[in-house]
Amino acid sequence: MTTEPRIIALDAGTSMLKAVAFDLAGQPVAIESRPNRYREAPGGLAEQDMAQTWEDAAATIAALVARLDGAPVAGLAITGQGDGTWLIDAAGAPVGPALLWLDGRAGPIVERIRASEAGPAIFAESGTGPAACQQAGQLLWLAANRPDQLAHATTAFHCKDWIYFNLTGVRATDPSEACFTFGSWRTRAYSPVTIAGYALEPYRHLLPPIVDGMTTQHALTQAAAASLGLAAGTPVVLGYVDVLCSALGAGIYGTGADCGTSIIGSTGMNIRLADDDFEREAGAPLSGYRMVFPVKGKTALLQSTLAATLNIDWLVGIADQAVKLAGHPSDHGAMLRALDEQVLAAPPARAVYHPYISAAGERGPFTNSNARASLAGIDRSLDLTGLMRTIYEGLALAAADCYAAIGGAPDMISITGGASRSVAMRRIFAAMLNRPVRIIKEHGSGALGAAMIAAVSLGIAPSMDDCARAWVAPLLGAPEPPDPALAEHYAPLLPIYQAARDAAPPFWHQFAGFTETRHG
Repeated sequence: MTTEPRIIALDAGTSMLKAVAFDLAGQPVAIESRPNRYREAPGGLAEQDMAQTWEDAAATIAALVARLDGAPVAGLAITGQGDGTWLIDAAGAPVGPALLWLDGRAGPIVERIRASEAGPAIFAESGTGPAACQQAGQLLWLAANRPDQLAHATTAFHCKDWIYFNLTGVRATDPSEACFTFGSWRTRAYSPVTIAGYALEPYRHLLPPIVDGMTTQHALTQAAAASLGLAAGTPVVLGYVDVLCSALGAGIYGTGADCGTSIIGSTGMNIRLADDDFEREAGAPLSGYRMVFPVKGKTALLQSTLAATLNIDWLVGIADQAVKLAGHPSDHGAMLRALDEQVLAAPPARAVYHPYISAAGERGPFTNSNARASLAGIDRSLDLTGLMRTIYEGLALAAADCYAAIGGAPDMISITGGASRSVAMRRIFAAMLNRPVRIIKEHGSGALGAAMIAAVSLGIAPSMDDCARAWVAPLLGAPEPPDPALAEHYAPLLPIYQAARDAAPPFWHQFAGFTETRHG
């Protein structure tokens, strides 16, 4: 039996649930994961079974606990996918499936808000541009299309809040999601200005109390403890939204550099820190997020693309399909690895790819629910591996575009998410942004960031500064500088990418009208 206490952190991502046990020095000692399933359908639907998500989350934690050799657990921290809408009734039961951040059905509603006087008012107050992926617009869509669900609902959660409720019985949300969705980053509280901007006053009662996991914990219930194999009363800490936990675990704070974080996962996140007194330029586009950070006086500026590795999965899926049509078996993972290994052998910048492949459109550095991916400049010389490279370059261009909207790329960029494991992606990314990049040696920065919040909350770490130095700095990889020749080759490409992007909205609008009338 091990007597040294552990901190367990769960990161409930869109497609994967990951639970990690850390020792009190921040070293991971065990990891368990399993798929987090969701359903997509034409028309922008993206939903998740709430009961199944809780069942899978509990099973993931329980499997991890079983591997800890009886070690005491000092605390359990929770983070998870952002945005979306997870509704429960008075008894704590789901009133229907959760709408995920991938769900684009609120797009037309949000476009009307953005075009009205309410759009700039919401952005000025919350620091966040209205988008279809966010809970506010989704509540309005539910009011128009599923009023019975809203009538039965008593609380509107985000994913991590739902899991926290099942662990503790407490209805709560964290400061980051509360404020960027319905509040003000200045006050770290709900804002009547933001709520009124969305005309959501009739549903104000659905918003749960804000609980800051940096200072507050709740006890694990007897029922949850029995299902997890933990002691009842174990402190449970509600972490901030997953992208902030990932940035924290990737070294965005307290590691001695002007460091940003780019998360290249299913979605793409590009994040840099700002002081609370930082003000965006007048006339800034109504896009991106400003999130309260788990350090007072700091906020995180984010520009997020709705799809990152989903673009890679799309191409790999086509390659799989071609192999199967030829009568041969195909393995998706093996196909991905084979293409990735050939990317750097393909010539650079042979075409330009805009990675707006989500059916919900795009949310950063602009917001347009009709935006769609495009491939421009191709000729017959572009083969499969060249197309794979073009997609990698498109993801890097999208990141550069996002950083340009929040003051430019920082001096160093930590890359996390599934694509960070690709040497080709890191080299292309570093050259496209002309910045050194680094990775975290242990994968799972979201769980690490949540565990750091728990460590400070429980008094295990004196402060977040101390925790970052002790837990994160030793895990950071060496900086990988950009290749000078490749950076020079890429230098003129961003303005070309942006010009093509700026010219596309009329086509997007017309094609959206066409598909709506032809395909429903």
